[in-house]
Amino acid sequence: MRDVAIIAFAQSEHRRRVDDRNEVEMLMPVVGEVLASAGMTMDDVGFTCSGSTDYLAGVAFSFVMTLDGVGPWPPIQESHVEMDGAWALYEAWVKLQLGDVDTALVYCYAKSSPGDLPMVMTRQLDPYSVAPLWPDAVSLAALQTRAAIDAGRVTVEAMAEVAARSRRDAMGNPKAQLAWDRPAADLLAEPETVAPLRRHDCPPISDGVAAVVLAAADAARGRASRPAWIRGIDHRVEPMALGLRDLTDSPSTRLAAERAGLHDGPVEVAEVHAPFTSQELILRAALGLDGDTVVNPSGGALAANPMMTAGLVRIGEVARRISDGEHRRGVAHATSGPCLQQNLVCVLEGDT
Repeated sequence: MRDVAIIAFAQSEHRRRVDDRNEVEMLMPVVGEVLASAGMTMDDVGFTCSGSTDYLAGVAFSFVMTLDGVGPWPPIQESHVEMDGAWALYEAWVKLQLGDVDTALVYCYAKSSPGDLPMVMTRQLDPYSVAPLWPDAVSLAALQTRAAIDAGRVTVEAMAEVAARSRRDAMGNPKAQLAWDRPAADLLAEPETVAPLRRHDCPPISDGVAAVVLAAADAARGRASRPAWIRGIDHRVEPMALGLRDLTDSPSTRLAAERAGLHDGPVEVAEVHAPFTSQELILRAALGLDGDTVVNPSGGALAANPMMTAGLVRIGEVARRISDGEHRRGVAHATSGPCLQQNLVCVLEGDT
């Protein structure tokens, strides 16, 4: 296996609505920033991979449009995943393992604001028995949360603590969309919106983009003073039918963590892609994180949840903290689908 590292990470300022720019115009400054941080131009990039979804863009093959943001001429080696950018990073990592290129640019984007996001996301559900009911993501998360509460895995008090900590930590994140400092007790006094969820238990709707640069072996060491090495990465998927899995647990996350070697060393920092407060508690248990691990210091998806982007942001946030010397070893998690259906775990480590 080739050593592969994240050597640069950049993201936009995530906002509820971006009306003055299209996806290409949002993407270009972020791509420029991440390449400059790596000391590279597009001529130095061996492979490019993007993550997005046509459902949000409302156009078939919408990723072709955003190639204008990176410059597809002269011809480049390029690919795309109809997924969060975390899975585009996985494809780029696999490409680097083949050995024919040494660097890769990964970017992702989504504008959730133009359409009806709850309605759009129902299209990823079981088309026979669930999608015709048009259940939105909040309603499905409420069902998951109720099951977790009834099973004794989650409490509303613990959920409020997650919300209070996440939004408070987001005050130190200049890219965050939602940040405030309120005690958990005040949050519990608010009314339920979709029982048992309150407004603070749910993520904001966000527009945003993100990008990372990967490099292998000597290329990484030559371009970064402290690369964030990918020591393990794996993703697993569970059945689409909600009734075929235990919504109070995340066995796919647990298996991905084991395959990625999460437990081979201490975990100092974790960025967990948990759009809902109850999901962070489920994921913390699945990952086996203890009280010594700093969880979601960026504020996580509760601070900003740009579709198709939030998972790659989790990886980038851990990589940035390792590159800055704040931590030596950490884990990033990304999820896709309803109620934590598909999960990716990436273990990152800095040089000693």
